[in-house]
Formats: sequence, structure tokens, C-alpha cells
Amino acid sequence: MPATDWWRSAAIYQVYVRSFADADGDGTGDLAGVRAKLSYLAELGVEALWFTPWYLSPLADGGYDVADYRTIDPAFGTLAEAEKLIAEARALGIRTIVDIVPNHVSDQHPWFRAALAAGPGSPERELFHFKEGRGEHGELPPNDWEGEFGGTAWTRLPDGQWYLHLFAPQQPDLNWAHPAVRQEHEDVLRFWFERGVAGVRIDSAALLAKDPALPDFVEGRDPHPYVDRDELHDIYRSWRRVADEYDGVFVGEVWLPDSERFARYLRPDELHTAFNFSFLSCPWDAALLRASIDETLAEHAPVGAPATWVLCNHDVTRTVTRYGREETGFEFAAKVFGTPTDLALGTRRARAAALLSLALPGAVYVYQGEELGLPEVEIPRDRIEDPMHFRSGGTDPGRDGCRVPLPWDPEPPAAESWLPQPPDWPAYAASAQERDPGSMLSLYRAALRLRRTEPGFGDGEFGWLPSASEVLAFTRPGGLVCVVNLGREPVELPGHREVLLASGGLRDGLLPSDTGVWLRV
Repeated sequence: MPATDWWRSAAIYQVYVRSFADADGDGTGDLAGVRAKLSYLAELGVEALWFTPWYLSPLADGGYDVADYRTIDPAFGTLAEAEKLIAEARALGIRTIVDIVPNHVSDQHPWFRAALAAGPGSPERELFHFKEGRGEHGELPPNDWEGEFGGTAWTRLPDGQWYLHLFAPQQPDLNWAHPAVRQEHEDVLRFWFERGVAGVRIDSAALLAKDPALPDFVEGRDPHPYVDRDELHDIYRSWRRVADEYDGVFVGEVWLPDSERFARYLRPDELHTAFNFSFLSCPWDAALLRASIDETLAEHAPVGAPATWVLCNHDVTRTVTRYGREETGFEFAAKVFGTPTDLALGTRRARAAALLSLALPGAVYVYQGEELGLPEVEIPRDRIEDPMHFRSGGTDPGRDGCRVPLPWDPEPPAAESWLPQPPDWPAYAASAQERDPGSMLSLYRAALRLRRTEPGFGDGEFGWLPSASEVLAFTRPGGLVCVVNLGREPVELPGHREVLLASGGLRDGLLPSDTGVWLRV
């Protein structure tokens, strides 16, 4: 595979900087902390790092409210440190992917502050979606759109106008029909490509374009007033031309139920890859997982794009916890406080799921801490920061439970971290897991090493093997076979095989429940 096609098979590690590693001891992760752990990441065996936003931000939404794309937030470091990090990682064979949030900016962004100062009808306000309200005195929102975090998607200003924010009020939506918005983002892409980044992750990629009439939402009406509008494809074709100047790649956050519409974003002149939310949201069920895998591969095939596979990210309940609950489907967040969890069961399933996801054709993403088997943390109510919690009226715990800083050593950190680590966190410490051949970290290291050295893994051919209904068994080139038993009873493995790696112990040659294995036959 050509070096420029590295993204088709890469194992990519997601770094949530604020919670990864704290070098200066102030309780917040930073770029110096990431640089200090580059050897750990190289030993883990990942080929790229995706950094969630590290830019200047008031952190109203974990950094997804960007105030300046060309400045690193001082809590994390400096632009010079970011440049060093990019170069040092590349010297170890690890590329860098940055996160761009094109749908909105922070309410502290210079453009929005200028729009507030300039007042109604000004050119500055044309960069956003400002509108008069409805009702006798304009006291009602301009339309009935609801925000992604709950409540109305509009906020009224003292001057009477309303502005659109599909997320929190501190995240005003940009007007992508304005040429200055398009030009600015292309300039930002070039800014980071010129500093050596290999790719860009596009946040909320299907939401940028809005119906200029800003009509009420009508269920089933096509096209949607702000999701997956046709105008988006011209934007991404323009972005692709920029990326091609630097051999850069894109991965889009595209949530769409229509597989044909989804595939349009992956045409050869648009995005290179997109996140696979079907797999991420699938319960621990053999039939549903098989269907998700089939659908994923089928929707990517017409455009020749590689699939991506991911078990967890910074927005969802951690895998160990999710798979340890009776209801093991998708959870955008923990949903309720105090949900019962069988962590032993969840860990067993998470280990098997790791081998499943790493064996599938295409690229794979690993969220920081998944390689340590971290569970979801129930954050004390007075320490919750996620706006999702507050917009829900305090009923939803939000996403902070998957964002607790990583435990590197059994000893607690000198300074309390920005989100509290629970008392049992030392049991998951990376330094302890490194010395344990049976740990989750050792399993991930072994799997990623095999994935990197065995040519049959990564992007390429894939075929199902005959198996019991509760078993997933498939082949990869070179005689490689992955078998995962999701049933309650042990199952027989193919004969004449060599066991390369198993997520748990085999019993008399049988594969136990909730266990995965890689074979060569």
C-alpha cells in the first residue's frame, strides 16, 4: 500500500488533551504531557493521533467552542509546543490529526463579539444566523428548531434579535452561505497542514449548511432544513482541493441513517473517510453486529472508501461499562445516575470487542483509556461540567464520565485533576498494566503489533465463515481468522490452526463465552 494511503488501514488513537497527561501538575492535561508519553504511544503501536480541539477556548463545551483556531489554549501550552509535538510524533512514525469545528465558533470568537457590538442589520451579523423573533413583540424564537443538547436552538439578545446555535448558547452557528466563512476555514486548513498535520477530523460535518429561509422543522420533509443538505458537497470538494495540496486526509463526523446519502461524502473528490456510528452504537449481539458490519462494508464499497471502526469516543459511555449493562446499546452519555453495571462481564466483552474491531477491514480508532479497560465514572453532581447535563435540567449525567484523566501510576497525582479520579483508579494504572501480561494494555499492545506486522489485517478482503448464530467468524487474507463467541456456551474452533492471540483463556480447545481469538489456519 502506498505511503499516501496510510489512512486506509491506520490504527488511530484519540487524545482528549485535557485528560491525557498532566506535565506541570496543575490538574489539567497539556501538550507537554502528551510529548512525555509519545514513547508509550509508540509502544502501544498506533500510527496516528487524533487530538480533540486544543485551541483557545472558554471550554463551555470541552473545547468545541473555539475562540481562535491559530492559538493553542494556554492551559495546554503554546503553538510552538504543538509544532514540536507534531514533529516529534512524526519522527516516531506517528501522524497527527487535528479537529476542526466548522458549524460554530465560541461566543468569545472575535467575529461574534464584533457582530454583537455592530448591532442588527450590520455586515458583521451576516457571518452568523441572526433573525427577528416571532410573536407580537418578537418574543418567540424565529423557528421551532431544538438544540442538540436540549431546549431551543435560539437565544435572544438585549437588542431583540435572536441568534442560532444548534448546540450550546455559547456556540453560535456560522452562516456557510457567506464567502468569508468558507475562505476563513480554508485558510485554517492550510495553517495546520503547513505545520505538519496529516489530517483533519471534521466535527458535525453534516450540519453546516442551513435552509436560508430557516423554516420550521417538519418530520419527513426533504430536504432537512439543516442536516445533510446538498450544498455541503461543494464545500467539501473545495476542502479536498486544499487537502490534496498537502497529501492531507479528512475524517468526517457524519451521522446519517441513509447509506446512499452517507456514501456521497466519501466520493473520490470529497472526504477520505467518515466515522462509523452504526458499529459504535450496536449492542453486544451477534446478529446486530453482523448486520452492522455488512451494512458498513456495503455502503463504503461503491465509492471505494475504507470503513472505520470504533468502540468508544469522548461522547459516549465507555465500552467496559456499556457492555456490562443489561441494555448494551448506544449511549450518548450515561443517561441515568447509578445504573447497575457488571464490570467483570463488561471487561470480558470489551476485550473480545477489541479483537473484533481491530480485525475488521479498514481503519480503527482507539479512544484514550480504552487500552486500559477504564470504566465510566459517575461524577459527583457538583463537579459535572458538561453542558448536556445542565441543558437536561440535571437529569442526564452528561459525558464527563468518559473524560476522567487517565491513571498513569498507582500513586494519586499531586494535584487533584479537573475531573475527580475515583478511589479504585490506581488499579487501572498504565505503569502497573505494563508489567501484567494479562492486562488490557498488554492485550491491546499485542493486537496492535500483530495488526501492524500481519499484511492480512487493515484494509482489504473480508469473508464470513459458517458459524453458530451467536458467533462471529470471518477470514482475512493470509489465512487469518477472527472468531468471537457472543453466546453463553463454549464453541469449537476451526481445526489445523495456530492461535495468534486470544482475549481470554481457551478451555480444552474451546472458545468460551464473550471471548475472541485470532487464528492462522
